[in-house]
Amino acid sequence: MLPFIRKDLAELTAYTPHPGGTSGEPAHSESAIDRLDTNECPYELPEEFKKKLAWTYQQLIETNRYPDGGHAALKEAIAQYVNESITIPALNKGGLGAESIPVPPLNKGGLGGVTLPKTAITADNISVGNGSDELIRSILIATCLGGSGSILVANPTFSMYGIIAQTLGIPVVSVQRKEENFEIDIEAAKRDLAQNQNPPVRAVFVVHPNSPTANALTIDEIEWLSTLPEEILVVIDEAYFEFSQNTLADQLHHHPNWIILRTFSKAFRLASMRVGYAIAHPELTATLEKIRLPYNLPSFSQTAAEFALAQRQLLLATIPETLSERAKLIAALTQHQKLQVWPSAANFVYLRLKAGEGESAEQGHQQIMQQLKEGGTLIRHTGGGLRITVGSPEENQRTVDRIGEIFDNS
Repeated sequence: MLPFIRKDLAELTAYTPHPGGTSGEPAHSESAIDRLDTNECPYELPEEFKKKLAWTYQQLIETNRYPDGGHAALKEAIAQYVNESITIPALNKGGLGAESIPVPPLNKGGLGGVTLPKTAITADNISVGNGSDELIRSILIATCLGGSGSILVANPTFSMYGIIAQTLGIPVVSVQRKEENFEIDIEAAKRDLAQNQNPPVRAVFVVHPNSPTANALTIDEIEWLSTLPEEILVVIDEAYFEFSQNTLADQLHHHPNWIILRTFSKAFRLASMRVGYAIAHPELTATLEKIRLPYNLPSFSQTAAEFALAQRQLLLATIPETLSERAKLIAALTQHQKLQVWPSAANFVYLRLKAGEGESAEQGHQQIMQQLKEGGTLIRHTGGGLRITVGSPEENQRTVDRIGEIFDNS
């Protein structure tokens, strides 16, 4: 190892795109590859949307010029969209059924004619990142760098919180979730917060709903987060908000030490554009703006995100199908007595092999994942179980059939 490189980095493994196996090798199959391992939307952007993007790139975007470094137009559009998620009860409280999504259009005059409260989100509450990962990194720099703090996570959860913290030399305090429902072990978390004072915990990361286990925060968990002292930042990752329709954005004005993260990579179908955003107190977003790299988001990505918000009726119209397919997938997988399948508030399903004799569950998970990969379905082996993205109806049926074949031959 080169002598000028930090020695602790030798213990880390670089993040690699997940091909459905730990080997890092691409999947090989005679049939089409169903990529159900990264929680992306199974559908490409509509053709008319892509044509408009292409025209904008050709006619309006000057590639020899730096992009809008302040993301002004995008922040305004995001703020209006966030206010919509707060002010429309049919979406936020009632959930999504198989019906169409009732969303008013974004416009310069406000939110579809709705009068916004004084606590409404504005552009000052928004910070935009090159994916949520950049925002996570900026948050860690703002709160914990230089030995000033550690972070607390509840495993299993999104791995990048811990990975990014480790690359910055920030300690990670891990608590476990309850095996039966994956709720955070709050008592254990309280003990760890009290005991870890050198350095103290300065940020708590949660996902709502959690990945990979797909469970939303409970009332007890939210109440616990509400009681955390003001010197601890609570990071609430709502990457799957469009599927759960359950947000805590309406609570931000009560909690200046809360920050919400969201992304355009899932329901909005812009994973390749790498656009994430944070919603928080203006003082916190102003700090994130100081930390992020200049010109961090290309003009094309900003334009695509603005178009996505303006055309979200079109893009989000597939969500009812995803929720319906999720229910079918859970019902089909539950038929296998060897599998334990949990409810989901996201666009993926989490399952584990039930305890049995012989080989360990983890060995069984690895074998199932590898056999599916060989058959053409990529899923994720993570957190002591298997996470399967809800794909198109055809992809989901192939997944069900292939899993059925695995158990029939076992």
